[in-house]
Amino acid sequence: MSRHERLSAILGIVVEEGSVHIDDIITRLGVSAATARRDLDLLADQQLVTRTRGGASANPTSGELPLRYRPSRMAREKTRIARAAAAMVSPGDSVGLNGGTTTTEIAREIALLPELTDPETPVTVTTNAINIASELAVRQCVRVVVTGGAARAHSFELTGPLSELILPSITIGTLFLGVEGIDEHGTYTPHESLAAVNAALVRAARRVVAVCDHTKLGASAFALISRLDQIDLLITDDGADPAVIERLQRAGLEVRLV
Repeated sequence: MSRHERLSAILGIVVEEGSVHIDDIITRLGVSAATARRDLDLLADQQLVTRTRGGASANPTSGELPLRYRPSRMAREKTRIARAAAAMVSPGDSVGLNGGTTTTEIAREIALLPELTDPETPVTVTTNAINIASELAVRQCVRVVVTGGAARAHSFELTGPLSELILPSITIGTLFLGVEGIDEHGTYTPHESLAAVNAALVRAARRVVAVCDHTKLGASAFALISRLDQIDLLITDDGADPAVIERLQRAGLEVRLV
């Protein structure tokens, strides 16, 4: 197990259980006491956990893990969603991506599209996520446009007034919108600053495709991104509850299960 995997695993335990003891880390991850202490010290230095006697506990920021540390929950489902989304993209298209694990997978799948061979007809990707921009910037057949703003440490997304200035001046063909919740009323994210930028992305797009795994269906969060009638399509995995899918469809949303 790599150090990255250990840190992700430890953070996952802290988030789910509220705390962790060094003995638990040794048993669950098969590492030495010295390694467990170093990992906890590193996470505490980054203010992701609070160090306690013999272990660590959650702090207010533990529940929102930085993207690089998030356990790959629903990894297979997100890969299927990403491939289905990327299959909608052709050379010369204009695409939007907000931040998140699912949209990051979509960016990677777009970069691997076999038909993207001509730098003269690139896919233009507009994003407020600097990790997505960094991954795609080296691709000759992808043109990257980044919104301005201040970067959020946990999600690598740019927010604030600067990030919204460029969006009224451009048009996005298809926005792939990662959400933390979607129900009959709309789509959601936990933070109002992210909601404002994501809403601006929605307004700039001709077509909006919500992308999320089935655990986000029927759920809401603090801040509303968009009304449901602003979403043209939802791509989610086939583990979705049929009753929840039926409610969304009755509300007028087209749903694609993958």
